[in-house]
Amino acid sequence: MRRIYASVLPFAAITLIACKGKAQNETTRQVAGGGISVNGWQGKIDPGEARRGQLLSNAKLSQEGKALHVTTGPAVAYWNPANTASGDYTVKATFTEPKYMNLNDHPHPYGIFIAGNDMGTDNQSYLYCAAYGNGNFIVRGFGPAPFQMNGRGGEANAAVHKAAATGAPVTQDIAMSVKGDNVTCSINGTVVGTYKKSDLVGAGKLKSTNGVYGIRFAHNTEGTVTGLTVTKP
Repeated sequence: MRRIYASVLPFAAITLIACKGKAQNETTRQVAGGGISVNGWQGKIDPGEARRGQLLSNAKLSQEGKALHVTTGPAVAYWNPANTASGDYTVKATFTEPKYMNLNDHPHPYGIFIAGNDMGTDNQSYLYCAAYGNGNFIVRGFGPAPFQMNGRGGEANAAVHKAAATGAPVTQDIAMSVKGDNVTCSINGTVVGTYKKSDLVGAGKLKSTNGVYGIRFAHNTEGTVTGLTVTKP
């Protein structure tokens, strides 16, 4: 039995390292026929993607009936400048990944952003909450440098839906709310994270919790978005 354990453990460690390296080194795709074809909408890819030579045209935003259809390419934020929110508000939308992990070798997130300011510039700032199809979520800001609110890889929460298998569909209802001194992220009707404005707004972070709202998708991900709306209390 000792010989078995001695042979299996190094193999497991090597496998884990190899998988981790594969996840970190996944090459960003270039989407054929990319660009934005939805009237009034704009986008900007992440700075790291731009430094690697990626372009906004390497991701795709289109309209299919009442749904926005996103395929990446580089990680990107999309918005319509007319979509703004201030004071106390809630922005919500439903995200569907029709074929979980069909364009990637590990789970990638997608979700809502709020508090967008200077959008489309190198100084843009916003805060997003995004779900993964494996039961995790992440809350992260750009101000314009990134800042983490629940860790680099996010965290697990039972409220986040898990895909049954690779290639299976998975849907998440995501909402971000500003109320008083708090900003919350809710997924599938459950608050999964609450953050103080004082931890979000300031030098190197958000300019304000007022601003443009929109959607954000990580690289090499495909999904649809419906019901993107803002409500006031």
